[in-house]
Amino acid sequence: MIGVATTLLTYVVPFLLVLTLIVTLHELGHYLTARVFGVKIDRFSIGFGKALLSRTDKRGVEWRVGWIPLGGYVKFAGDLDASSVPDQAGLAELKSRVIAEHGPGAERDYFHFKPVWQRALIVAAGPLTNFLLAFVLFGLYFAVIGEQVVAPRVLTVTPGSPAAEAGFQPRDLITAVNGRPVTDGREVTSVVMLSAGDPVRFTVDRAGRSLQLTATPERRLEDDPLAGRVRIARIGMGMGPLVREDVSIRRLNPLEIAGKSADTIRDSLGATLTYIGRIFTGRENGDQLSGPLGIARATGALTTSAVEADPNPWATVANLLLTMTSFAAILSVGIGFLNLLPIPVLDGGHLLFYGYEAVTRRPVAARFQEAGYRVGLALLAGLMLFATWNDLQKLNLFKFLGGLAS
Repeated sequence: MIGVATTLLTYVVPFLLVLTLIVTLHELGHYLTARVFGVKIDRFSIGFGKALLSRTDKRGVEWRVGWIPLGGYVKFAGDLDASSVPDQAGLAELKSRVIAEHGPGAERDYFHFKPVWQRALIVAAGPLTNFLLAFVLFGLYFAVIGEQVVAPRVLTVTPGSPAAEAGFQPRDLITAVNGRPVTDGREVTSVVMLSAGDPVRFTVDRAGRSLQLTATPERRLEDDPLAGRVRIARIGMGMGPLVREDVSIRRLNPLEIAGKSADTIRDSLGATLTYIGRIFTGRENGDQLSGPLGIARATGALTTSAVEADPNPWATVANLLLTMTSFAAILSVGIGFLNLLPIPVLDGGHLLFYGYEAVTRRPVAARFQEAGYRVGLALLAGLMLFATWNDLQKLNLFKFLGGLAS
C-alpha cells in the first residue's frame, strides 16, 4: 500500500498537475481569443468523459472537469462535427436554424460565421499560448538560476570509441562543432545526439594549439534516468570542468532573460524538427518519442532527483519547484508543436482547412473533411500507439513478462 501511494505521489500526481496546467492554459488561449471576437461558447472542459464538477456561468458557458484528465477542449456554439469546419451545406443549415431560434443577425455570434482570419487566430491561440507559457516559465527559471555555462572540456575518452579514433585526449577544450562556435558542453551533446552515423567536425584547443578532429557518433543502448532504456548517439567521450574557469554562473538582466528564454524555445523546436526529419530519412528509428507513460516516468524521475538533492525540506520544495518549472516549459513547447502539425484533428489541421478557405473563398467539401478527419485520427492514434510501445520497451516490460513466462 505504501508503495502504491509513493508511486502516485512521485509519478502520477506531478504528471497530472503539470499536464493540467499546460492543457488549461492552452484551452484558455482558445477561449479568451474567442471572447475577444464575440464568439458564443457552450463549454470549457478540462478532461474528457463524464463531468466530475460542472457549473454554468452567467454567459451560459458550462465550466466542467471531466473524469479522464488527459486533455481538454472548448466547445463553440453550433459545432456540427468533430473537425469544427462545416462545409457550405452545413453552414447554410446552421444559419437557418440559428435565425429560426434567435432571429436575424444572431448567426454573427457563432464561430463558423466569423471571418476566416478571426477563426484562424482563435485556433492558433492555443499553441501560441503554450509557447508563451514556456517563455514565461523559462524566464522564471533563468531569473532564479541565472546562466550556468560548463565549458566543453574533455575529461575521459573511452578506448576504441569514435572519440579515441578521432584523436581526442583528456583536457581538450572543444571550441566549435561543425564550424559553429560552442561554449557549453550541452551544445556539443545536443549535436552529437542528433548525428548518429554522420561525421561531426570538432575544433579543439589543446594546450593553446587549434586542432580539427572528426568523429562519427554511434548509437548505444543506455539506461537514461529520464527516458529509460534508449539508443542514444555517443562518441565515447566524457565532458566536465577541470579548472575553475570551466564553470561560470552569471545573473541575467530582464532583456537577457527574455533572449535566453526565446533561444531555449528555438533550440527545442529546432532539435525536434531535426529529429523528425531524421526519422523520415531513415537515420533515426523514433525510439526517443514518448507518450503519457514516458512523460510520467520522466516526471517521477525528476521529482525523485529533486527530493534527493537536499534533505532540507525548504531546499526540497525549492528544487521541486525549479525542476517542475523547467519540465513544464519543455513539455509546453512539445504540446504547442504537436498541436500545430497539419493533422485535421489538431489545431494545425484546422488552420490547413482555413488556409484553403482563404484562398478558394469556400470551406473544404464535407467528404474531404470527413476523409481528412479519419486519416488524421488514424495518424494520431498510430503515433500514440507507437509512443506507448516505445515507453513500454524503455521500461523493460516485455523482458520482464518474458522472464515470468520462462
